[in-house]
Amino acid sequence: MTPSQLSEQDAGRRPDDALPSPVTVLGLGPMGQALAAAFLRGGHPTTVWNRTPARADALVSQGATRGDSAAAAVAASPVTVVCLLDHDAVDAVVRPAAEALRGRSLVNLTSHTPEHARESAAWAATHGIRYLDGAILTPTTSVGGPDALVLYSGAQDVHDDLRETLGALAGTGVYLGPDPGRAAAHDVALLDIFWTAMTGVVHAFALAGAEDIPATDLAPFAVTAMRLLPDVVAGYAERIDQRRHPGDRSSLLSASAGMGHVAAAARARGLDTEVMDAALRLVRREVDAGRGAEGFSRLAESLAARTG
Repeated sequence: MTPSQLSEQDAGRRPDDALPSPVTVLGLGPMGQALAAAFLRGGHPTTVWNRTPARADALVSQGATRGDSAAAAVAASPVTVVCLLDHDAVDAVVRPAAEALRGRSLVNLTSHTPEHARESAAWAATHGIRYLDGAILTPTTSVGGPDALVLYSGAQDVHDDLRETLGALAGTGVYLGPDPGRAAAHDVALLDIFWTAMTGVVHAFALAGAEDIPATDLAPFAVTAMRLLPDVVAGYAERIDQRRHPGDRSSLLSASAGMGHVAAAARARGLDTEVMDAALRLVRREVDAGRGAEGFSRLAESLAARTG
């Protein structure tokens, strides 16, 4: 199914004569607090709950209602949004409240795996709970604003029924289809990019520091280098979908040489090279297999083949 983008106008507005739906938010870490605050700004009667009750104080001062328990908070609204640390935390909070959730909607915006999302959807179905999974692709400071983006997947009727309510969270929502794990699959893939890149960033600063280069001196050049990434990402995506990996501009053989220089320089300064060594092994395996003339995007096929 082709994702349908829901703009702020068509996803976040409601008829003038319709009252905003009450919403419950379970979990008041930084993201949970941002979600609850966005619902409050949208005029939704909002009930909140957290294991540490004091985390609700600021929201209560803004007009939220504090739930005495997770089950009591769930019972206060037709829609519950849960945003906790991980899948285990969700299970620990939500599953004891199954009876309170029966016949209501549960939107899980916790970052987790596709398998966990599908497992949660199956559990919800057995308890008569309408389930929608989601992934928040925006920082807490953007939640509720026009630039915020949230992905959703699961039963389309649940998504369609909740579009206006969930419109309070983001200027753009994207429905990815009925597979409950689809949003989480996008999320973990994008987190893969982010955290791998961030590991490279901090390692680069460590390597520069070992050569007496302040991080602030390196940063402008690093930013310039990273401006290449949007074009690289778009080009690699096209090549990977087409299974075509020309190495005319940059080959795996040349990548192997460059990465080897980084690893050698880091080792010479006594730095941990575990991450670069792992990446270098992937590249050299392809070179040894006779694919050194192909482009770096070839690694996507090789990685998939090893897990298939």
